[in-house]
Amino acid sequence: MKLALQVKNVQVHYGGFTALDGIDLKVPKHTTLGLVGESGSGKSTLARVIAGLIVPDEGQILLGTQELRKKRSREQRKSIQMIFQNPDSSLNPKHTIGQILSEALLFHHIVKRPEVRQRSKELLARVHLEEEALNKYPHEFSGGQRQRIAIARALSVEPDVLIADEPTSALDVSVQRSVLELFSSLKAELNLTMLFISHDLGVIHAVSDTVAVMRQGQLVEVSPRDRFFARPETAYSRELLTAVPKMPKSGTSGGFNEPRT
Repeated sequence: MKLALQVKNVQVHYGGFTALDGIDLKVPKHTTLGLVGESGSGKSTLARVIAGLIVPDEGQILLGTQELRKKRSREQRKSIQMIFQNPDSSLNPKHTIGQILSEALLFHHIVKRPEVRQRSKELLARVHLEEEALNKYPHEFSGGQRQRIAIARALSVEPDVLIADEPTSALDVSVQRSVLELFSSLKAELNLTMLFISHDLGVIHAVSDTVAVMRQGQLVEVSPRDRFFARPETAYSRELLTAVPKMPKSGTSGGFNEPRT
């Protein structure tokens, strides 16, 4: 199986604090890795290292077989895109949605200027928004709609790897479900590889092929989704599962079922 992404012995230190301690991880192409762990376990730090937003003190990040060094090329930067918990962090409030999408399309030479509006319409349609959104500003949309716009912006540069850092945690349950369905359909349509971070194990069950568990800057378990939910390998993983009042039954496609007994 071909690998989309490899993390080799990545370490990040802040003064005397170790945020990431020798992380090794492999993500096969066209799969979704769900990353879980308590707050402060290092999940978001790892995501930012992979995205090139944090330079590790040691270790390597490989996109396919190509090492991503400290200074990444434009092509390397566009190949890994990140979606944040708060979509406002990637949406300029002073720009219309059309301007936000066109900037990414033109900067990365995805299309020529006369083709920008048509491609922007296509991107919005992919995330189930109408063309009229192009003339509006981010504050005119709901939280769920802004997250869809952030997804459209990330997809606009045609990435190989999409990182989603708690993208549904600020949304209510009904909106969360629709955004998760969107992620699933986009993965299938675009053959994306995804790293999906969430503290919500129901969300992880719904989107992931493999589950990786972090604790205190270390990876303590990497298992196929169904095996993780049925027979977690470590005591810490079992603690995470038993702390949730309702868990999906192994083999289901997502959502919550009856409480564990």
